[in-house]
Amino acid sequence: MELGLQGRTALVVASSQGLGKAIATQLVTEGANVMLLSRNEEKLQKIQKELTQLNTGNVAYTVCDITNTEDIKQAVEQTIQTYGIIDILINNAGGPTPGTFEQLSDENWYHSFELNLLSYVRMIREVLPHMKKNGGKIINIASSSIKEPIPGLLLSNTFRVGITGLTKTLASEFAPYNILINTIAPGRIATERVASLDNMAAQKRSISVEEVQKESKATIPLGRYGQPSEFATFATFLVSDANTYMTGQSFLVDGGMVKGL
Repeated sequence: MELGLQGRTALVVASSQGLGKAIATQLVTEGANVMLLSRNEEKLQKIQKELTQLNTGNVAYTVCDITNTEDIKQAVEQTIQTYGIIDILINNAGGPTPGTFEQLSDENWYHSFELNLLSYVRMIREVLPHMKKNGGKIINIASSSIKEPIPGLLLSNTFRVGITGLTKTLASEFAPYNILINTIAPGRIATERVASLDNMAAQKRSISVEEVQKESKATIPLGRYGQPSEFATFATFLVSDANTYMTGQSFLVDGGMVKGL
């Protein structure tokens, strides 16, 4: 299958680790030019060096705090200055603070809103004028909580669902410009975030991390956590030329974990 990603430009948010890094790696492997974004310049430099050694697409980076409007504007402008165009946007962000209703403060709510929803809005707003000229693909990364609320992750259960509403609405608004936008929701993917949640669960219940993981894997029909590369493969397909007719949809990559229809 010809993906047609050679020479395309992708702006990948929160790409110094986890799912963002995995997607950036896959896109570079397919010959795309990638702009890496993160708050941590040391990690960005390391990833840029690692991906450059693939000798396929070009790799650049810019430091960006996606809760800062000016940082977002600068990141988009830097991408345009570097590559001249933006064909692909991967919206991504770190997970919000875990907690139940009585544990979360106004500060937690405001921060999660800015990090996990408003940052997506702002990034799309800045990229849109460039994509309207030639079309493009946008991926909004959410969580399996868009289909089934996760106990103890109230902020994720709230704001990730907002991402699906944003995606579905913008699919109609952007279709005349040939901009396709979709949501991808990871289940239990073996990332730093999931490892951290497993550690917290183990400490709270005074059991081992291995026991927590065993219980989690028992709820997944495939019997294991997914690999970031597996998630990245599907994301790469959605932003490639192979996808010409799927927009406004929410896709689970969860090994069959979510039981809802």
